[in-house]
Order: sequence, then C-alpha cells, then structure tokens
Amino acid sequence: MSALTAFWRETRGAAAAEFVLWLALLTLPLLNAVDLGIYVFQKMQVQMAAQAATHAVWRACDAPAKLPAVTNCTGLAATIQTAAQSTSLGSQITVVAGSPTEGYYCVDGAGALQVVGVAGTIGSAPTRPTPFTCATRITGSTTAPGDYVQVTVSFPYQPVFDQVSMANLLTTPITHTAWMRLN
Repeated sequence: MSALTAFWRETRGAAAAEFVLWLALLTLPLLNAVDLGIYVFQKMQVQMAAQAATHAVWRACDAPAKLPAVTNCTGLAATIQTAAQSTSLGSQITVVAGSPTEGYYCVDGAGALQVVGVAGTIGSAPTRPTPFTCATRITGSTTAPGDYVQVTVSFPYQPVFDQVSMANLLTTPITHTAWMRLN
C-alpha cells in the first residue's frame, strides 16, 4: 500500500477537521447577532438623545414669556446639543441641521398633529394662526393649538464586523425625531 493511499484511508483527526469547517459557518450568525444587538442598542440611545434634547427645551423655556422658544430662549442650540450628547454615544450624536423646529399644532380626530401656521427654527419665530384656534384644521374647533417643539438627532452607525455582517444593510445614519408640547 502506498503512502498516499494510507493517507486517504486514515480517519484520525476527521472530527477535528469537520469541527473547524462547521465552526467557521456557525461564527457568521454569531457575528451578525452581535452587530444587530449593537445596532439596536445604539438606536435606543439615539431615541433617548432626541428625547433628552426636547426635554432640555422644555426645562430651559418653562416660562410663558420665553415662548416661542426658538426666538426667546437664549443659548437654546447649545442646550439642545449638550442634552443630546448626554447618552453613552456622546459627541458622536449630532443635532440635524434645521433642528429644532417649533410650531403650533392641533390634534385631529385620528390623534395626529396638524400644523397650523408656519413652524419656525432658531432665530425665526413660528407664526400664530389667526384666529388662535384649531378651526383651520378641525372644522368647528374652538380649541387653542399647542406649542410643540421637535428635535431631530443623528448618529453615524458603523458595524463592528462590517466585512461579514448583514448589519451593512441597516439604515445609517440612525436618526430620530422627538416631539414635546411646551404649553
């Protein structure tokens, strides 16, 4: 029997070779699960950052004399940025350009917010509807519109295992918009 034939008939170590082949295939789903878990955690952090930013507007502009906040609250942009970066993602969170916006909104029959007037940004006050009711959006309504602020934040997600992960297919950057009623 030749050495080559003896080599091919040898079965010692076959289980180890099979284990190595299967291990490589089983590692890919594990790496994808890790990347997906990190993505979900960072998405929650982005949502928390947006909520923290809107809450900071509410805290800084709590007096009626400070409304509309986008024109009457001093240092609002820095306050929002600091609050948004208070999560574990830190300075990687950015407030999207044009944010915050503030406007007067009414809640329609479906529970959705409907803008009345024109929303404003920092330095540009929102316009109040005349008359100051929701009648322009909701027929016959005498309810006054609420003053709402919205802040949109963004985070540039990068998968940890980007060469083998399906996480490259997930939405990036991660953005979230949070709303809060100020009055």
